[in-house]
Amino acid sequence: MQAPEIENIELKYLKPEDYEELKSIMIEAYESMPNSYWKEHHINKLIEKFPEGQVVIKINNKLAGCALSIIVDYAKFDDRHTYKEVTGDYEFNTHDPEGDMLYGIDVFIKKEYRGLRLGRRLYDYRKELCEKLNLKGIAFGGRIPNFHKYANEFSPKEYIEKVKRQEISDPVLNFQISNDFHPSKIIKGYLSGDTESGEYAVLLEWDNIYYEKPLAKAATMKRVVRLGLVQWQMRPYRNLKELMEQAEYFIDAVSGYRSDFALFPEFFNAPLMAENNHLKEADAIRELARHTEEIVQKFSELSISYNINIITGSMPEIKDDRLYNVGYLCRRDGSVERYEKIHVTPDEAKVWGMQGGNQVKTFDTDCGKIGVLICYDSEFPELSRLMAEDGMEILFVPFLTDTQNGYSRVRHCSQARAIENECYVAIAGSVGNLPNVHNMDIQFAQSTVFTPCDFSFPTTGIKAEATPNTEMILIADVDLDLLRELHQFGAVKNLRDRRKDVYEVRRV
Repeated sequence: MQAPEIENIELKYLKPEDYEELKSIMIEAYESMPNSYWKEHHINKLIEKFPEGQVVIKINNKLAGCALSIIVDYAKFDDRHTYKEVTGDYEFNTHDPEGDMLYGIDVFIKKEYRGLRLGRRLYDYRKELCEKLNLKGIAFGGRIPNFHKYANEFSPKEYIEKVKRQEISDPVLNFQISNDFHPSKIIKGYLSGDTESGEYAVLLEWDNIYYEKPLAKAATMKRVVRLGLVQWQMRPYRNLKELMEQAEYFIDAVSGYRSDFALFPEFFNAPLMAENNHLKEADAIRELARHTEEIVQKFSELSISYNINIITGSMPEIKDDRLYNVGYLCRRDGSVERYEKIHVTPDEAKVWGMQGGNQVKTFDTDCGKIGVLICYDSEFPELSRLMAEDGMEILFVPFLTDTQNGYSRVRHCSQARAIENECYVAIAGSVGNLPNVHNMDIQFAQSTVFTPCDFSFPTTGIKAEATPNTEMILIADVDLDLLRELHQFGAVKNLRDRRKDVYEVRRV
């Protein structure tokens, strides 16, 4: 049929009165498997059990295609199930309204309408239904009707690989893969009587990136997250109380804008070293480390009272007589977790005798999974890749740089981390100078929030940035659902396209 002959195309729910038309299309679609069409009582039962799952496409009010599906508790079926098992011996007693997976029972298009991408409309409907019902995804056993032509040459696995490489054409499998379904298993004996496929099927799955696991407690997981970055001015403070009053001022400011996170810079508490400037640099910073426990306790109290998650930047800390550069995540629920700087700079090691940490962790929050890399760590891509593999969505980088050269390293590497890991990256640093503190003379910073570079994000990959070298706060919203869409539908897919058969990044 030519396009000018089409007056209208409609997607509708399947009705019992459509059966005779449906039967003729099924007989035509499965001519290689005589008497394999669904009987009227089967169709009526599907409509009765799950009317939303049974849809048809009508062209000029005539049936042109159909998609049938049920909902199943996927854990009840292993990955080698048969069509007979998953349909409950074709009676659909396996349909479970409380299940977690939409299972495709059948899709077929009338021959004269093939080539109009009607199948894609049916699959798009299934995807939208899956999202609407908050199901994990879609699964079904896909036929490989051209396999019989190559059965003497290739195994099913080799056949599928050649189809994926476009060396062999398989109209069904090619179509499924082009519609974002990924093969997960080859099932032998899936559909009795399917001689064209050698009774093999490919278990195909599509993941619902918007799926939210039901929560066992009253809580919400935010998808649009507001970040509050503190571009901290280095200035003299008489004591810890005065420094923390300034910190509370900024927390009050960003929480006043209903921010979900407050990010402080690396060594924001360095001004307190002024009172020990008469000591050697290594001794002065160890004196500074004496304040760390009290600062963390105060930040935890502030996170609760201002209802905000605080990334404390970093502070020196002595553990087992060794000096580390560490920071803390103070959640608004009162819990506290620690992160470490893995790579200390040559200056930190030489002047202060600082040691590198060894823990690479991600943290669960009420705004998704986050990671923290302190300054120099952002310049080592392996660290953030490990975090991305754990599901990190936002990476925080508290930093301290004295020159624009140092700042540029942190900035450009952090932006690269956002692109390669398909995540948001927020960096916050200090500005100004500390003339009375050795080894902390001047600071340069421009705090920024970076995004991936794709259609749903700014073309520059920059969501927001502060004025350089000015004390201020920076507020920016980031949408975590855009990351899910990017992972699935991006122009490029940096995470998915990694050649794990060639290389890998792993913890020691």
